Amino acid sequence: MKPPQRGYWCECWTEDRAEEWPPALLASFDAYSSAQADRWVAVTLRTISPALDADASDEAWEWLYEGRIETRRALLRSEPCTVSVTHASTRITWTIRPVLFLPLMQRQGAELPPCARSFKHHRTE
Repeated sequence: MKPPQRGYWCECWTEDRAEEWPPALLASFDAYSSAQADRWVAVTLRTISPALDADASDEAWEWLYEGRIETRRALLRSEPCTVSVTHASTRITWTIRPVLFLPLMQRQGAELPPCARSFKHHRTE
């Protein structure tokens, strides 16, 4: 069995401050290096920046030019990071957290545990 692999769990959330809706998860991504994790945020920010209002676009480019290196350094120290921009009343937040990815069990050619046979499928109609 393979050992756990270090990586980063990345998420993108939105929250509309004008509405009373709960935050919504837009996307998630499993990265296996700090470069891959911060690149996910950077590519997304570059992609959406033309559609953002001027202040949000400035926030995005400020992180791309100034904040990105600090994010990468924090990730290399295994510290979680957050990047946010606010467009009108919507706050968009990317989170990156260090994690251990556990390997999935290979079931082919292996005997399943006895509890697997006690599972009964229930039909829903």
